[in-house]
Amino acid sequence: MKIVVDDKIPYIRETLERLADEVVYRKGVDISPEDVRGADALIVRTRTRCDERLLGGSGVRFVATATIGFDHIDAGYMRRAGIEWMSCPGCNAASVAQYLRSVLLLLRRDRGARLGGMTLGLVGCGHVGSKVKAVAEGYGMRVMVCDPPRQERGDEGEFVSMADIEREADVITFHVPLAKDGPHPTFHLADAAFFSRLARRPLIVNTSRGAVVDNDALLDAIIYNKVCDAVVDTWEHEPLVNLELLRRVWIGTPHIAGYSADGKVNADNMVVEGLCRHFGLAVPPRIVPPPLPADFVPADDDDALRLQLYNPLDDSVRLKAAPGRFEELRGNYPLRREWYA
Repeated sequence: MKIVVDDKIPYIRETLERLADEVVYRKGVDISPEDVRGADALIVRTRTRCDERLLGGSGVRFVATATIGFDHIDAGYMRRAGIEWMSCPGCNAASVAQYLRSVLLLLRRDRGARLGGMTLGLVGCGHVGSKVKAVAEGYGMRVMVCDPPRQERGDEGEFVSMADIEREADVITFHVPLAKDGPHPTFHLADAAFFSRLARRPLIVNTSRGAVVDNDALLDAIIYNKVCDAVVDTWEHEPLVNLELLRRVWIGTPHIAGYSADGKVNADNMVVEGLCRHFGLAVPPRIVPPPLPADFVPADDDDALRLQLYNPLDDSVRLKAAPGRFEELRGNYPLRREWYA
């Protein structure tokens, strides 16, 4: 069996090389039809568009993306071609929640926010959003949830409209997939009209997909004081980010909110299990994340320890200093653990 793999997927090599006769590693954006022509399986991240142009005429029968999102997968073509594919829903939900927790802690530490007196507007409450909700409620925040698909299914919980969030939220954070059509499109969900309706000049946070927030409209909202500030991890037109927006946001990071070692290992294990299931292979021992360095000395205070483990300002400083290194910063991301162990 031959497998082609994005070379930036960490921790998975030894396991794949035990399972396959040949494993070929390529930069995600450079994976070509020639690379996959004789392959049986393809394992990617978001930078590889999996469609007929790439896979037509290949031997690939299984595609896995080691990500929550799958808008880079042409599901219609996969179905027509008889290619099984999978994503990894929820794999890095705790990692994104860690990112949001750190943002809230910085909001309290550096900006004097009294979290217990604030309202967080949560747009999307799936794997990630539900964990973010628990984090915010743990700090005493009032959380308003807008999730029309869940509301229509009759899921448990209280739901509000976007109008309610626009009127009442002090922080608005997006955790939705990117959808350009269908009953609930999310493309430019936060557009110029959205920003014009905001009543409380909230902090805007986007860790979902870049185009969920109209980046030009967000820049205008910052310039004209319609929002108090913004935290942006996912950008339109990545890796070519809006440089003026990057300069003006409080925190700007290179699409790494879900990049804890724990989240990456979760995705690895889901991919390996899916691969083995498809090809009828025995599932090998689970991959585990690497430990923190032996000289790591944890802070005594719980919140200080959380920021010691992960402070998004560090990623923001690196990106703002060298925005042209977006892909490099993302692809060579330092070890980050979700908790001390």
